[in-house]
Amino acid sequence: MNLYEGFSVTHRRYVPHSHAHYGGNLVDGAYGLGMFGDVATELLIQTDADEGLFAGYDKVEFLAPIQAGDVIEATATLTRIGNRSRTLDFEARVVCRSAPVRGPSAADVLDPPVVVTRARGVCVVPKPAE
Repeated sequence: MNLYEGFSVTHRRYVPHSHAHYGGNLVDGAYGLGMFGDVATELLIQTDADEGLFAGYDKVEFLAPIQAGDVIEATATLTRIGNRSRTLDFEARVVCRSAPVRGPSAADVLDPPVVVTRARGVCVVPKPAE
């Protein structure tokens, strides 16, 4: 197990056009929060051998838009270890973005990536078996 502060998990996902709900191919901010739930689940499996439960967010910041055609990278980092609670810091970044002005399938790698969402949350895990 990897139960130490600073341990992190990262997932990447393509944002399909079917997820665009708003003008300009914008995707709702909950898309990034859904990814945070997924990376939190893997992190807790890696650290505690259990999926755990998400208790809540202490803060959420929507910093830039997510668009259909983006490739999003979400990272969860373990920042505090309690008896049963785990505090996680989250960051979602756009690492690739579509470039429709160059063609219907054109896209660019963003260097540096664009940070779209940051959050801090608390998850809980069961008591260890005795």
